[in-house]
Amino acid sequence: MLRILHFSDVHLSVPVGDLPAADLEPKRLLGAANLLLRRRRRFLEAREQVAALAEFAAREALDAVVCTGDYTALGTVPELGLAREAIAPLTRRPLGFATVPGNHDVYVESGALEQRFERAFDGLLSSDLPDLAVDGPWPLVRLLGDDAAVVCVNSARPNPQLWRSSGQVPTAQLAALRRALDDARVSDRFVLVATHYAPFRPDGRPDKAWHGLVNADALLSAIGSRARTVLVHGHLHERFALPRTAQRPAIFCAGSATDRHHQSVWVYEVDRTSLRAYPATWSGGRYALDRAGPALTAK
Repeated sequence: MLRILHFSDVHLSVPVGDLPAADLEPKRLLGAANLLLRRRRRFLEAREQVAALAEFAAREALDAVVCTGDYTALGTVPELGLAREAIAPLTRRPLGFATVPGNHDVYVESGALEQRFERAFDGLLSSDLPDLAVDGPWPLVRLLGDDAAVVCVNSARPNPQLWRSSGQVPTAQLAALRRALDDARVSDRFVLVATHYAPFRPDGRPDKAWHGLVNADALLSAIGSRARTVLVHGHLHERFALPRTAQRPAIFCAGSATDRHHQSVWVYEVDRTSLRAYPATWSGGRYALDRAGPALTAK
């Protein structure tokens, strides 16, 4: 049995005054104002809580870590550098670390064109099966021991409009995801498909068009009703799970590990045939696993 930590949306930031003036283009300038006036207070302990996650992973002897993006607030070089440094202890778990960017990590077009996320996270974006990649490193595959795999697809994109923060998995990645799930090196394992955006809100309804995954149906169709496959994501700051149906896999949202209103993560216990999910929450200055209630199970 493997034990995997899934966290997301830590939103690390640096003082706005430390940001390069050239980075404060209109959308990021608006985001910086929102950070100063409202958002930053929700993430005041983010650095300490990321460090506590590493301590939690070591204390629980977790085998691997999956992060589903939004490491930063504004996707700037200083923030990305801070995030890469902060997660370094988490990347050293025995079976490694798998990740995707979030929309805040590719906040504006210039950051995407300069491949800021890819540069900062170089070394964490190499696939165990690079022959399956069609769009940079995506889909990125991590083979975990003999029994499990994580297949990462990138749904984050810059949104030039000031009011939009939606995502989309490129068509080429969707086709490659189908091939990856059918590949003999993957298909005999329990698979976690990881991306940033959420197909549904906690109540099972689709997210708003300006905020959600615009081709959620296509992503779910690419995964289909395959047994021993789940979808894991972030973007929404509330941790939740939706059960498998005849048309789609079970879905697990990690929420935010550092938003003071939620502060939660998942721990998955996985073997070749099933996944059991336990919540872990922030309490008393550290993360603790909650085994009091029944585990959520996916097969």
